Amino acid sequence: MPLVPMTEFLPKAKANKFAVGQFNMNNLEFTQAIIEAGIEEKSPLIFGVSEGAMRYMGLEYTVAMAKVAAETSGLPVALHLDHGSSFEVVMKCIQAGFSSVMFDGSHYPLEENIRLTKKVVEAAHAVGVSVEGELGTIGGVEDDVSVDEEDAALAKPEEAIRFWEETKVDALAIAVGTAHGMYKGEPKIRFEIIDEVARNVDAPIVLHGGSGVPDESIKKAISLGVGKINVNTENQVACTRVVRQILDEKPDLVDPRKYMGPGREAIKEVVKEKMRLFGSSNQA
Repeated sequence: MPLVPMTEFLPKAKANKFAVGQFNMNNLEFTQAIIEAGIEEKSPLIFGVSEGAMRYMGLEYTVAMAKVAAETSGLPVALHLDHGSSFEVVMKCIQAGFSSVMFDGSHYPLEENIRLTKKVVEAAHAVGVSVEGELGTIGGVEDDVSVDEEDAALAKPEEAIRFWEETKVDALAIAVGTAHGMYKGEPKIRFEIIDEVARNVDAPIVLHGGSGVPDESIKKAISLGVGKINVNTENQVACTRVVRQILDEKPDLVDPRKYMGPGREAIKEVVKEKMRLFGSSNQA
């Protein structure tokens, strides 16, 4: 299948109480691992691309890899800009072939976030591209996104509902206690915020910082209306652990295929586990 917007599967996810995973592309091996997991699990999926990863891989290479993966898989696959920082970056990605974009205006005052997000939604929807917006500030570090814990701010339900009513984003990311990166302890997720917002908006809720969240918390969040969950750090950790182990055991090894291949398999296993946990297996 060609790349599709997230609206191809997210409304079904919210209605049927499952979530679709966003798994970030960081290079060819990540792309291959994620799509192979999707094929084996028969799951829709979202390729997430941060601005940092896009600079690393190159915009054209990023789109080309995602297109080939989607077309050869037969799955509904969205290519999604993760934490787009400006209208200009969002438009550049849409023009390059992204089927979905996130505009992250969470660091602006509410009124400005609504104004800018509406502008993105209008332009993206005109060409069939889905949009994710964000309210509240998610802590932690992931690629270009770095927020100190004390600066993280939970979303206010009444503001989140108004934000959706005025912007009509296709997916709504709200800060509920998760963070980018791995957790030192167990995250304290505010399920009551998810519940109140999800009951009052049509769009599924997005859970950022899905790496390392306990399975039971994930299941509860999905039951309350989370329809998209982002995972990146867990894949990076799994890949790096295997690569490091191989190079420690074979210090003279210089063929990258001999260590990146096993690294790719480690990523695939994590993604398959997440798809089963999220309930998206056999939903393609």
